[in-house]
Amino acid sequence: MIASVGNVLVWMVWVGAATACLASGIAVVTLTNPFFSALGLIGNLSSLAVLYLLASAEFVAAAQVLVYAGAVMVMFLFVIAYLGGRADAPWAGGSKLFRIAAVVTGGALLAETLVALLWKSSRLSHSAAVGPTFGSPAEIGRSFLTDHLLAFEVTSIVLLVAAIGGVVLGIQPSPEEETTA
Repeated sequence: MIASVGNVLVWMVWVGAATACLASGIAVVTLTNPFFSALGLIGNLSSLAVLYLLASAEFVAAAQVLVYAGAVMVMFLFVIAYLGGRADAPWAGGSKLFRIAAVVTGGALLAETLVALLWKSSRLSHSAAVGPTFGSPAEIGRSFLTDHLLAFEVTSIVLLVAAIGGVVLGIQPSPEEETTA
């Protein structure tokens, strides 16, 4: 009897965290104010940490909260504050080509995701063996520095480019440059 109550509680927490994850993800992409969108992202990252806890990956959950919901979101909020009103729509008034490219890219990513899910759907139905080192710092470090080293380094380059892009967007032209333009 007690075990079934525990299972019901775990399922209730999982459904709540999954619903919060989906709702906050939708809020991130639909809210027009970048500050509220960043707050939605914090909610999304926090609900993901709860899902990691339910998967017995305590270290990943702690890293999710400390690194992403903490440090990275502070950087995002700093960039939003740095850009001011220009953060709302940095490409507003741009060409129609940007919008078309964004829609085509989004469609291509959606198609790629669907193909990957359908291609690997047979593997998703089997449960994976989880060892005692699952989610430990040593196992995560080994995985990052062996199997996923390229993705780990590419991510760092993408973050560097994003930081440079934030600085470029934040540069305000001097009054002399505005009058000559």
